[in-house]
Amino acid sequence: MVNRFNTIIVGAGQAGLAMGYYLRNSSNSFILLDNHARVGDSWRFRYDSLKLFTPRSFSALPGMELPGNQEGYPTKDEVADYLEKYAQQFKLPVKLNTKITKVTKHDGDYHIVTNSGEEFLSKNLIVATGPFQKPFIPSFSEEIPNEIFQVHSASYENPSQLKEGAVLIVGGGNSGMQIATELTSTKRDVNISLGKKPKFLPYEVLNKSIFWWFNVLGISKLTVHSKLGQILKKNDPIIGKEVKPLIKEGKVKIYPRTAGYRDGKIHFDNGKDMQPQNIIWATGFVPDYDWLDISNIFDKKGLPIHERGVTKEPGLFFLGLSWQYRRGSALLLGVGEDAKYLVGNLKSS
Repeated sequence: MVNRFNTIIVGAGQAGLAMGYYLRNSSNSFILLDNHARVGDSWRFRYDSLKLFTPRSFSALPGMELPGNQEGYPTKDEVADYLEKYAQQFKLPVKLNTKITKVTKHDGDYHIVTNSGEEFLSKNLIVATGPFQKPFIPSFSEEIPNEIFQVHSASYENPSQLKEGAVLIVGGGNSGMQIATELTSTKRDVNISLGKKPKFLPYEVLNKSIFWWFNVLGISKLTVHSKLGQILKKNDPIIGKEVKPLIKEGKVKIYPRTAGYRDGKIHFDNGKDMQPQNIIWATGFVPDYDWLDISNIFDKKGLPIHERGVTKEPGLFFLGLSWQYRRGSALLLGVGEDAKYLVGNLKSS
């Protein structure tokens, strides 16, 4: 039996739920398919100490406030539970433990097959799997012996996972900097390898969230097509300065880009080397759309070709991508606006 819906949303994270919110009163049928056991698991399984860099007032989806002090910063478990309650509050049709293995298109309909063998048909397909898909780890990591513990930031939980001894964090985004800050409390030798000099912004300026200032100054409204938007996209700053004094005090040592592994050591672009006992790859993610068997919708890097989430393939949309339209497109604070925009582009039944 084939299940038919007007719209199928792939992923029941923040992007998928925001889309469901705007579709919930629609006459067209829809369903969210998600491979996790619970709504919010994509947040639950992130490292234990993770806190958002947006305060609660900037960390909610449309129609429902994130409970608690609105000027405070929520934990990852708060967000996970919030997303689960959000789906319940708006009675969104979520089907969990459902991994999509293949999507093709026939006669104007999207044909979806899942890991359980279930089949679905829909006029519209919204890919809301977000920007954090397949962890990227450099290929030379395979040359590193098992004596050195390796973990990607997506699988890092807390310092107890690590072996005794020095830690090298490769990559200096928000996750890498937060993990480095946490590890200094364990009295370890903490090192970060960076491809370029990071730019830091404080959480707050004059007792107001930096995101409050982004709104006041119009930065939140900058689109990916604007000149300043393009500059920000290429030089996304680190939110939070906690690691800066640790670097100044020598508790966190900075190395240039990691060049490779040889002769029992990690080598860097400047010719220096070191022998860590642990490596945390905070090297980001790469797209993983192997299940989406639709031609001519990806660029050479495997990224979707779209205009504000709308592709050239009728009925196919993306939601929750980094800089899909604005800086906040992949964040809780901005995904709702993109979802609302896509509603007007859907094909009716």
